[in-house]
Amino acid sequence: MEKTSIRKTIAAIGLSTALAGPMVISGVLATLTTAQASPVKVNSVQLQGFAEIVEKVKPAVVSVQVKSNIRQDNSDFTSLFGGLGLDQLPDNHPLKRFFKDFENQQGQMKKSPKRGRVRPVAQGSGFFISEDGYIVTNNHVVSDGTAYSVVLDDGTELDAKLVGTDPRTDLALLKVDSKRKFTYVAFADDAKIHVGDWVVAVGNPFGLGGTVTAGIVSARGRDIGANAYDDFIQIDAAVNRGNSGGPTFNLNGEVVGINTAIFSPSGGSVGIAFDIPASTAKHVIDQLIEKGSVRRGWIGVQIQPVTKEIADSLGLKEPKGAIVADAMSGPAAKAGVKAGDAIISVNGEAVSDARDLARKIANIAPEETVTLGVWRDGKQQDIKVKLSAMPKDQSDEPSGAGSSGGPAQALDQFGLTVTPAEDGPGLVVTNVDPDGDAADKGIRPGDVIISINNKEVKKASDISDAVSEARKAGRSAVLLQIQNNDQNRFVALPISEK
Repeated sequence: MEKTSIRKTIAAIGLSTALAGPMVISGVLATLTTAQASPVKVNSVQLQGFAEIVEKVKPAVVSVQVKSNIRQDNSDFTSLFGGLGLDQLPDNHPLKRFFKDFENQQGQMKKSPKRGRVRPVAQGSGFFISEDGYIVTNNHVVSDGTAYSVVLDDGTELDAKLVGTDPRTDLALLKVDSKRKFTYVAFADDAKIHVGDWVVAVGNPFGLGGTVTAGIVSARGRDIGANAYDDFIQIDAAVNRGNSGGPTFNLNGEVVGINTAIFSPSGGSVGIAFDIPASTAKHVIDQLIEKGSVRRGWIGVQIQPVTKEIADSLGLKEPKGAIVADAMSGPAAKAGVKAGDAIISVNGEAVSDARDLARKIANIAPEETVTLGVWRDGKQQDIKVKLSAMPKDQSDEPSGAGSSGGPAQALDQFGLTVTPAEDGPGLVVTNVDPDGDAADKGIRPGDVIISINNKEVKKASDISDAVSEARKAGRSAVLLQIQNNDQNRFVALPISEK
């Protein structure tokens, strides 16, 4: 066969292969077949995901919608202009005054809503803890509401009623009445949670609905200055506005904590979120289900931490426990507890610090008798105290952030409790209501109020007198000079009309 004929034959075979697909060529022509490389595939160790957990727990998580017949107050101009960082400017800065005046004018132009008309005022997250419709969320989510509804994972919207709240722990309980049985979740034993454990947060960030994020437990026992019961679990799962009241799960699908706060200089998630521990939530929620309110034990003492110097002076080996600054006239005083005693244990359990004592006592029911381990005169003695119920107007914040020189007095309009400073001028802040104006302005326990409207203060009545004078002068705020760690700042607090 001639060479030209051979080339034509090969070309015909190649065309046939391209059109008809693969074919086997044997003999000499087999060397002409084109080889194709296999796609890349890596056989690595497969890490456990969260899909199975999410599939099980997600139907138990709801979006909480809050409505009210009162127009939401936007008097805090940072809600409108906070993104510009104006809240970081000094109070007398011209730009800050401009926007404040602008918003005051806007507020005066608002018309009151029609009677009976409800408007959305807040949204958050929650989760079912029973098949008959009990839902746990945050108090700050529902606090401004008069009507409530929840949106289920399948999109169903149901009306809910408020069973009870506990502002001190920022917890609330809702109830949905329905014949259907709801998917619900259980609280975990958070004592078994360790730093580094995986957790999954599910909630309603920015109103987006069921959103899942994952992270680890970053820390335990965090104190963020909210109140005497600060004992938060810190997680690094992404938590944003709208996640409040939502659950954080362990890998067994149990609730280890409830999202309640974030640290966020920018307003969004930076990987630092705080959860109410499951043990705290369970204790509070059980009481809300049973009674609709929470009753706490109270011994009626003002306390402060035992520092190393105080421990040395008392003969204690280590700075633990809480020293009694004032026994007042409560159950502890009646049982023989005195100022200067250090309470180092409750029912045999060691007290680590002043906040730990406050939590331990609060978690015991009123009318029960407890045994306090008291360190006095260089030795321990046990004193039995029958607890009373905490008075509604009583501060439960240990007065440990600063030394005190007299009984505490409440300044309800500001959400403050103060006591005269023992070692200098001013009033020591011993408690701050997290929902009050003072907390919004950054005042914290341990701050010292030096003056009000440039007048020195020595007692709580000085503040009341200054407020009265400001009202008579037609002013809407008073100016407080605050000192902390030798740093001074001025804070303007609004005053109500009478």
